[in-house]
Amino acid sequence: MVRYRVENFGCRTSQADGDAIAAALSAFGAVPAEDSSLADVVVVNTCSVTAEADRDARAAIRRALRANPRSRIVVTGCYAQRAPEEVAALPGVYAVVGNSHKGQVASIALNSQTAMPGQMPGGFVPLASIATPPAEAHRPLLLTGDIFAHSEFQLPSVPASFIERHRTRPTLKIQDGCGNRCSFCIIPSIRGNSRSLAREQVLRAVREFTAAGGTELVLSGINLGRWGRDLTPQCTLEALLVEIFETTALPRLRISSVEPMDWSDGLVRLFPRWGVGQHPRLARHVHMPLQSGSDRVLRRMHRRYRPWHYAERLAAVEATAPEAAIGADVMVGFPGETDEEFQQSYDFIAAQPFTYLHLFPFSARPGTAAWDLHRECPVPGTAVRERMGALRALIERKNLVFRSRFIGRELSAVTLVATSHTEDHARSPALSDNFLPVELDGRWPANTLVTAQVAGLAAQGVAGNVRGC
Repeated sequence: MVRYRVENFGCRTSQADGDAIAAALSAFGAVPAEDSSLADVVVVNTCSVTAEADRDARAAIRRALRANPRSRIVVTGCYAQRAPEEVAALPGVYAVVGNSHKGQVASIALNSQTAMPGQMPGGFVPLASIATPPAEAHRPLLLTGDIFAHSEFQLPSVPASFIERHRTRPTLKIQDGCGNRCSFCIIPSIRGNSRSLAREQVLRAVREFTAAGGTELVLSGINLGRWGRDLTPQCTLEALLVEIFETTALPRLRISSVEPMDWSDGLVRLFPRWGVGQHPRLARHVHMPLQSGSDRVLRRMHRRYRPWHYAERLAAVEATAPEAAIGADVMVGFPGETDEEFQQSYDFIAAQPFTYLHLFPFSARPGTAAWDLHRECPVPGTAVRERMGALRALIERKNLVFRSRFIGRELSAVTLVATSHTEDHARSPALSDNFLPVELDGRWPANTLVTAQVAGLAAQGVAGNVRGC
């Protein structure tokens, strides 16, 4: 019996890829391991959006090797696609498989030690059981290719996989790649052009998830708002969502990050129809990447909108879903960002109805236009830290005001898998449709839709009691 563990890093789309890899390993007869020390195969599914993401991946590889020197470590994902030779040079790495060949990770990980690349797995031969390994065993297999040569998904979708791993709120990846060319972003070169999962496949996956007892499904993609534009005939994300709501019994759908220019009027108008009632089927949650509130910085970033356009889209969302959670990605310290430009960004953010932010310091990525900008006019680290601190304090105040609005009111929430903290205090974790963590009194099974009566604030969210299911 071969035991495996998949370590995921990065965005929800990357996590969905990791779920698909796990499902493929299970299909070959492998079983999940509780931790890396018990795993025969460890798949490290990497991110490379920042230098810190690369460091996290290298640290994960070192931990896996320390935990079990006998394990077979396979590295895939964006870091593997961007710098395969660099990854292959790390001790303990058995194979490096780029995004271009991600669909072959399971077969490569389970191949016998002496099998030739490209063969389907036969009997698994643990590395430690080979008395005299061939010389090839010490040279990691590198399997990467031109990511732009791929026009279809490389991995299947497995939205019902939450049942196997006792998870709730799984991610269904329906789009990959990006046609934007933001000056700071390496993702297009390691994810390729925008590609969409066929409409029929999306609907089938949603129905399978619902039939398996799923409650909340998260739709994700690298550039989700572009879904359907490469299909024949073309389709739109809002048309897909309407079809999901009208032809399936999915209790709740949550949309992950969508770019500002893709928040069309049609997409916004879905909230008054499907984001209402005791248990809204469309989660009242909008994540709209901002990056900066300064017009000059946005232009240097090669972003396709201006602050006024962004504010207009947020106003449309707030008008149709006034109690929605609204979040954004914000980058601090982009090359050349002056005190004046940061203040413009700060003031813009302060004026918008944000309830949370994902804050990132700028990270120079080789091969991007911003790499050269950074060499010419970097922002001092002290300034970046001060600006991050100022935005963090601002959003903490905004989030507190948002959470406080719901004290004494009811929220629809889905229960999650209990943590050691909640179990110790006889509580159950949940997430409201408008993205508030909820601590519920009592023990409630995961994957249950409940109505929570909010009694007060918790450390990161709210606390309350179940009023109905």
